[in-house]
Order: sequence, then structure tokens, then C-alpha cells
Amino acid sequence: MKSARRRAREFALQGLYQWLLSRDHAGEIDAHLRTTPGYDKADRAHLDALLHGSIREADALSQQLQPYLDRPAAELSPVEHAVLVIGAYELIHHLDIPYRVVINEAVELAKTFGGVEGFRYVNGVLDKFSAEVRPDEVAANRNGSRGKSA
Repeated sequence: MKSARRRAREFALQGLYQWLLSRDHAGEIDAHLRTTPGYDKADRAHLDALLHGSIREADALSQQLQPYLDRPAAELSPVEHAVLVIGAYELIHHLDIPYRVVINEAVELAKTFGGVEGFRYVNGVLDKFSAEVRPDEVAANRNGSRGKSA
């Protein structure tokens, strides 16, 4: 069973995907999403933050992600591009969500909606990006896991 936050991310992905392809007004995309089955089960506050924030900052976030990409963001599949933008938005603006959770959720979105190996790409890019935007949290996590045996 999907959590309300997972559903919010899925709807945000659908909306951002639509925006990347059409550049329609965010309000129109939001209105369309509200008529989609299952919308009422999503965390609406998180969905609104992700959808509108990701659309508002999509170009800037794509530029911030560019050093970690192997090609221009415009050449990524729209699904992987949208997943990366949403993940970057969450990493920057939702510090209450641990960075590993943000990455894991992005990987799950990419597995569900993206290409066969797209999730690996998303994981690698967001892992490197998280070290830039959350250096203390990433360092603490990596240092803490070094001392533990498998």
C-alpha cells in the first residue's frame, strides 16, 4: 500500500512531466491532476509544494544538476528529468526528509515510470548532488556507516 507522500510524489511527477513537455500553466496542470483517480489519497500539502516548487524552479534545478549529468538535461528522458528535478527540489527545500529517503523515493519513481535502467542513473546523480546540497548530512551518514561491519 502506497503512502500519501509516495502518491504525492507520483502526482507531482505526472504534473512535472506534463509541464516539461507542454510548458502549460501550473494551475492548469494542477486542476487536471485534481480530477485524477487517487488524488484524494495523496498528501496534498506535499504534492502542492513539490508540483508548484518544481515547476517554478525547474530550469534552475536542471542547471544545478547539470554537473552531475552525462548529457544536457534537455536530452534526458522526460520521466528521468522530472524525477531528478523533484528529487533535487526535495533535497534543497525539505530538510526534514533524510537525503537517503529522498533518493530512495526518486529511485522508486524511476523504477515505476522510467526506462529499464533509468533508476540507476537517477540514484547516481542524486547521490552526487546530495553531497553538494547536504554535505554535513551526507558526510555524517557515510562516516557513520564506515565503522559498522556488514
